[in-house]
Amino acid sequence: MGKKHFRIKRYKHPQLKFVVRSKVSGKWERKFFKTQAEAKTYAAQKEIELLNQGTEGMAFPTELRIMAQRAAKELSEYNRTIAEAAQFYLKHLQTERGSVPVPQAVEELISNRKDAGFSVRYCGDLKIRLGRFAKAFAERTVAAITTKEIDAWLESLGVSPVTRNTFRRDVRTLFSFCTKRNYCAENPATRATRAKEPSREVEVLSVEDARLLLAASSPEMLPYWAIGLFAGLRSSEILHLQWADVDFGDSLITVRSAKTGRKRFVKMEPNLLAWLAPYRMKAGAVVSCVNFRRKTDEDKAAAGLGERWPVNAARHSFGSYWLAQFNDINALAVQMGNSPTVIEKHYKRAVKPKEAHRYWQIMPSGAAVKKVVAFAAQ
Repeated sequence: MGKKHFRIKRYKHPQLKFVVRSKVSGKWERKFFKTQAEAKTYAAQKEIELLNQGTEGMAFPTELRIMAQRAAKELSEYNRTIAEAAQFYLKHLQTERGSVPVPQAVEELISNRKDAGFSVRYCGDLKIRLGRFAKAFAERTVAAITTKEIDAWLESLGVSPVTRNTFRRDVRTLFSFCTKRNYCAENPATRATRAKEPSREVEVLSVEDARLLLAASSPEMLPYWAIGLFAGLRSSEILHLQWADVDFGDSLITVRSAKTGRKRFVKMEPNLLAWLAPYRMKAGAVVSCVNFRRKTDEDKAAAGLGERWPVNAARHSFGSYWLAQFNDINALAVQMGNSPTVIEKHYKRAVKPKEAHRYWQIMPSGAAVKKVVAFAAQ
């Protein structure tokens, strides 16, 4: 049975005939009863409590014992015990003690991605966006950051919903990396609020606008516009493109993902081949001009499009006119590096088939070819 901590003794009193004595708290305590049965019941209950809670729990001051009982009751509503709560908090403290400052975690993530072969551009983008996060939480450890704080930081950026979601994605990547290294117990960014991105129909250039843009383009920028309009590459993809990636023999452009380095092949239609033909012997970067942004603005202005340039105009024009002409959602998804769902949502029925036929007949004029040949020969 083991040692008894609550002992029953007879007591000389007119009414209280029995006393239960204990020294659990370090000093003698007594409780009096009229009958031996009452004393035995009390002693048995206390022995059970002592067995469940331990000597330290039984020795709690009354105030602390009440708090513990209240906490136990509240936890019971979630089918949890004080012992489980203590274990959970202890794990949190241990994780926090083994955590690292946010700036250090960002540096480790970027170093990890570089070592894993991720592209220079992807790592650079991570450094820029997470650098802002590290600056905001420079004095904090990873384990101490909450979802509420991440939401507040995202709101403070003052950027568009799309850009905000990009920042949220990168912060989520950071905390996912940190959980694997036991710098935090969970990923608080997964519960951060995702901004609602406005749903709007894609806007495309008219056939005449596309023709005017190509005619007004400077020779050094022409490949940029032609590939965007007739191959649908993202602006960032064109800027990282080399002439070695343009295979005139197989009519294919090799595009490498900025994030993973994976390749996809984009077919060049006959009119794109015609626009790029004068550059066939070129080497190096497809777009090598300095002041790229100024050059694009100058070309748009020269074509009369400076004030009415749609978002992602070249890529959206390609997707819309290609789907209307060839009517193959899955093939277009492969070409553009999107999912078929995205293709159908944004590009289906965006333009009429008659206009699509005209779009794919846009060819360089003799004057344009002569101008480009002179530039390409330099």
